[in-house]
Amino acid sequence: MTGSVGALAQDETPAVSLFDRLGGLMPLSVVVSDFIDVVVTDSMLNANPAVDASRKVVPAPYLKYRVTAMVCEATGGPCTYQGRDMKSAHAHLNITAAEWDQMVMLFKEVLAKHQVPETETQELLDIVGSTRADIVATP
Repeated sequence: MTGSVGALAQDETPAVSLFDRLGGLMPLSVVVSDFIDVVVTDSMLNANPAVDASRKVVPAPYLKYRVTAMVCEATGGPCTYQGRDMKSAHAHLNITAAEWDQMVMLFKEVLAKHQVPETETQELLDIVGSTRADIVATP
């Protein structure tokens, strides 16, 4: 019988999540760890007094844990991010557009270092970009 449900089901392959295309939690957590290491030591970002002060209060391992859970969830993985929303978490930091651009550049460099393919890199940048309005302070 043509057009049967079985034939249709064979033609439809489920989309593979970005999380799975990135290799799962282990490689994702390594990339996040490297990214946090770069971000927390960046002199341009730390020139912002509020960011510099937060570095002294929020330890890098905790930040790595939270960001890994957030990226895991945002990419379709099994994690559940239980931290604050981006607006609440960043409101007191007065992050500028230039600081945001620096962070994105650092993120791209880490993704390139780990040879994340172009399609997945763009999807990750789209996810990050969707948070810009909640993170960058309005002048």
